[in-house]
This record gives sequence, C-alpha cells and structure tokens, in this order.
Amino acid sequence: MESEMRSIGEMARDSGLGVSALRFYDGAGVLVPAWVDPVSGYRWYGPEQLEEAGLLARLRRAGMPLADIRLVLAGWSGADTDLVRRLLEVHLRRLERGLSDARSAFSAVRALLDRREKDPMTVLRPATTAATDATATVRPTVSARELAAALDAVRFAAGTDPELPMLCGVLFDIEGDALRVVATDRYRLAVAQAATTGYGGPRVQAIVPSPLVDAMRALLTDETPVRLTVDGDRVTWEAGDRQTAGRCVDHEFPDYRRLVRVPAGRRVPVDVAAFREAVETGAVRTGEALGQDGATCDLTVLKVTAAGGVGVCEDGDDDPARVAVNRDFLLDALAAGARDRLVLEVGAPTAPLVVRRTDTEDAYSLLMPVRLED
Repeated sequence: MESEMRSIGEMARDSGLGVSALRFYDGAGVLVPAWVDPVSGYRWYGPEQLEEAGLLARLRRAGMPLADIRLVLAGWSGADTDLVRRLLEVHLRRLERGLSDARSAFSAVRALLDRREKDPMTVLRPATTAATDATATVRPTVSARELAAALDAVRFAAGTDPELPMLCGVLFDIEGDALRVVATDRYRLAVAQAATTGYGGPRVQAIVPSPLVDAMRALLTDETPVRLTVDGDRVTWEAGDRQTAGRCVDHEFPDYRRLVRVPAGRRVPVDVAAFREAVETGAVRTGEALGQDGATCDLTVLKVTAAGGVGVCEDGDDDPARVAVNRDFLLDALAAGARDRLVLEVGAPTAPLVVRRTDTEDAYSLLMPVRLED
C-alpha cells in the first residue's frame, strides 16, 4: 500500500496543485490526505485522491466556491450524481450571468470611449509623450549613481504580458529638474526619482522597453554623468564614450499619479534582514494568483502587532485587519528597497501595501492585496 501512496510533493507534481495549495485544502477539509505520519507530520495521498485533486484544480480554475467543491467531491464517487450535476449547472449559470453582466458593462464603457474619441472636447490631454510627439526633444543630464539606484528600485515591477506592451518597460517621466521612473505590471507598482540638470522644461514622458532599460543599466558602472536624450520616438543614453539607444514603446503609460493615491495606512519601520527572514520562514497561505485564472500563489499574511510592529500571521490567525500579499512580490520589493531599514505602510485589507524608504518620499513600491481562499 505504501508504494501506491503519493507524497505531497509527488501529488503536487502529478495533480497540478502546488504544495502550499494542497496544505491549504487539507486545512480547509476539502482534500484531506489518506495518512499523515504522526511523527513527522508528512502527508501521504492514496491513489484515488489523484483524480480528486485534478477535479479540485479544474473546479477552482472555473471559479467554483470551496463550499460547493466540498459537496462535489463528497458526491463524486457515489451512485447518485444528481447533486453533483446540479451544483455544476448552478455554477455554470452563475458564470453565464456574470459574463452577461460583464458584456453589458463593457458595452457601456466602449460606448463612452467611442463618445470621448468622437468628441475632442471631452478628451483630457495627457502630458506630452515622446513616443507619439516627433517634436519633443529633451536632453537632461543625470547622475549615473542616482539613475542606477532609481532603475534598481523599479525594474522588478515591469510587466511581461505581450498583450499589454505599454506596461512592458519603464516610464521615464521628465519634468523640470526631476526624472521619475515608474514600472507596473498591474499587481505591483514602483516609483523612484533622480535629479536632473540641463532641461527644466515641461513634462515629457517616454516608455523605455525593458531590454533597453537593462542595456542602459549595464552602462552605469561609475560616477560618469549620463546624458539622456529623448528625441521623438527614440531614446539615447551616453555615459562617457559608452552609448546605447533604441525606440520607445509607442503607447501611453497609465496615469501613475492617480494609481498612487491610496488611503493612508499605519507606517511601521522594519529591520529588513529580520523581516525578510520572518517572511521566508513564516507561515504561507494560498490565494488566487493575480492575472492567472484559477492559479494559486504563496501568500504572506501580515498584521500590525500589539507592540506596534508588523508581523507574519500564523496559521489560524483570522485577525480582521490582516493583509495578504504575494510572498515573492513582497521579497522583490524588500530587495529593491536596498536599505537596512524600510517602512511598511499597512492599511485596510483591501488597500495596497506600501513599501517605503526611510530617507525619501520619492521612492516606494505598492503591492496589491490578494484575496484569501474561502
């Protein structure tokens, strides 16, 4: 019998459910292992549970609530499958109603968009975008050290979805004597700033594709000032006798200044090394991976402690003020902060978690909260 059992790692590999997801579904009483080693606590699954795990994965991808999934699994192997069929039909109708509502809402939004495009008086003009304005030419100079630090602080948040090319790069937002660099993949957003000289003019924006950003970052190896030239749809960096150039992304970046208007939360300083260790070794929960239908991700659940710090919630901690974020995204943001101490701004469970530096208000990351499983 033991040879027929699957370890939790083998079950994860064969079923498509992650180890953390299997642990969660065990704790939720949805897919309980056939046997748990009383000494080590290691989980083992019976051969028949592979089919149940695959079924569970499919139903979660279809968005079925866990309460219904419990009943489906309970009735799956029974002689009377009427309940299972009815639950599937009810959920399908729920999805169809949701799709119908979404289509109606999207039709209304498209109508409003068509109206805005046809009536120029209703369109708000954005800042000049160099990629679409052949007359826009700016040549600011920026410290290599400051620019390198700014790029390092935001590069991790750049998107990779080819269907959203305007997010697959870093926004260079030049205004007056400041250069702001911004990146977002919808689920996290990072902003940093560097001082410039030699321009001082009105706001100009250019989206620099990620490969070109990486090539630029490779040039920033010393204190040589960098001359940044944005000329129409082309951007060039010169650092001494080194140069790299390429085309900007021919799209408009979303209004990040609007995206960062979030309700103020409680600001708590953290020792980065200690906090990182707490995140890496602390309890992990499972949630829906943002942008991946039905997929799961490891979550770190945070709360402000009674002592005024930020702690990782243990399993079973249902503090109503807890905030769940993608664990990997949080670790990326801590690394990008590049400081021994950072400030976490923790608000409502539905508000973004903000990771700030202690020495400036101009460099920070926002992480969207993730809904915990039912």
